[in-house]
Amino acid sequence: MQIKLFQRLTLFATALALCVVVLGAYTRLSNAGLGCPDWPGCYNQLTVPQVEQNLEQAQQDFPQRSFESGKAWKEMVHRYFAGTLGLIIFFIAVLAWQRRHESGQAVKLPLFLVLLVIFQALLGMWTVTLLLKPVVVMGHLLGGLATMTLLWWLTLRSNHYFKSAQDNAVKSLRPWVITGLIILVCQIALGGWTSANYAALACPDFPTCQTRWWPPMDFREAFILWRGLGIDYEGGVLGNDARVAIHVAHRIGAVVTLLYLGSLALYTVLARGMESMRRAGFVVLLVLITQISLGIANVVLSLPLPVAVAHNSVAALLLLSLVAMLHKLVPNPDTVKA
Repeated sequence: MQIKLFQRLTLFATALALCVVVLGAYTRLSNAGLGCPDWPGCYNQLTVPQVEQNLEQAQQDFPQRSFESGKAWKEMVHRYFAGTLGLIIFFIAVLAWQRRHESGQAVKLPLFLVLLVIFQALLGMWTVTLLLKPVVVMGHLLGGLATMTLLWWLTLRSNHYFKSAQDNAVKSLRPWVITGLIILVCQIALGGWTSANYAALACPDFPTCQTRWWPPMDFREAFILWRGLGIDYEGGVLGNDARVAIHVAHRIGAVVTLLYLGSLALYTVLARGMESMRRAGFVVLLVLITQISLGIANVVLSLPLPVAVAHNSVAALLLLSLVAMLHKLVPNPDTVKA
């Protein structure tokens, strides 16, 4: 009975983690990251202030920031979902610990996820208290994706969704898939840095940037991770040349990611002897093409919110699909028996 509950909870937690990532992207891209200037509540309350008296008190407590109900609700809904996810992860760890003596039960990963979600909560707090410091915003994004990815790995391990590939020729793909994961994570980090520094529209044209193939750029200023405390980063603090450098770096990363993952996916789809990986490769290829298309649409359509959120969401799906591919290439010695 407990194993079935564990399996269902891991799958549900993975889906919820994806929702949290999407909600985080929506909050960030709609400029609602400071919709509540305090943490974990909102204007010193557990919910968004609604009563007129509470609104007046909220404005008195935080006179430096004008109250916007819509942005505050976006931020709080994201927090509610993230908090629910944290409670579910804690419950998963409790179940894993209770079943720790049973053969094949994963224990270390659920316990690590508890620590990760606590650190992720701290990053969420620092995102607000440090006024959207880019390195913290990017770290919060990567932490959310790491939580989602590890939950997905735990789900795959415990639910037996994909059988491991047995052929040695197929298993030889493992280092290539791991390399692809590293490239993808670096590209996602670049995307987070681009968003956190408000550089997504630094190049309003495509494929050129400001009508040039190599416009003036300031890479040294663009990638300073720490600029001290007390700086409000809402709207960005970088000059044009630094933002262009970040945007161009993200485009270059996109080309590298497209060439590498595209080649890897095509190989698994077309090569002889890769029948067991063909479906996984096709999914990666399809999601990759969708992601590149959304990235181009962000530029030519001037970053419409639905497209920008979809770009973040499909990046998460690409990560999940690549992890599923890797799962097929790694033997599962700790299979949870139903």
